[in-house]
Amino acid sequence: MAIKGILKMGNPVLTERSKEVDLSNSDYIERIIEDMTDTMKHYNGAGLAAPQIGYPLRIMMFGFDFNPRYPNEAPIPITILINPQMKIINDTLAEDWEGCLSVPGIRGKVPRYLGIEYTGVDENGNSITRKVENFHARVFQHEYDHLEGILFPARVKDFKNFGFEDELRNVIALKYRAGTKS
Repeated sequence: MAIKGILKMGNPVLTERSKEVDLSNSDYIERIIEDMTDTMKHYNGAGLAAPQIGYPLRIMMFGFDFNPRYPNEAPIPITILINPQMKIINDTLAEDWEGCLSVPGIRGKVPRYLGIEYTGVDENGNSITRKVENFHARVFQHEYDHLEGILFPARVKDFKNFGFEDELRNVIALKYRAGTKS
């Protein structure tokens, strides 16, 4: 349908818990999903939540075959979830770098659960249940946070690992050259 502008950190829609979706309004949901698909592709997103384009509803999508923003990550099946739920199946937390289309140009190390099970329904009302790990689990949790009104900077534990991408690239490159890879 249309490429939408991405709401940025500071917009109140991004800090509110999204509303459950009434599946009976399928034409409206279909338009939102089309807008999300076009927008996510345009911005090379690994995922997108409806609130990021101004719809405070519990709809999220994620997945890619290859993503230039995450070139070393394995493909994730392109998935649309309506009214998703999450269950932790491996409560070990691992920190890794995240970015966000709603927080452009900034990255931070965020702790996320290594294993989760997610459920929801797709755009056709079919149930989806998957047990996932690592980056797939991270991407889901990041998008799920959007539905809860949480942006990734709120999850950063050590602000030495938070900043603008161009500055961090320089710092990380220096650390690698010095032999300290964290």
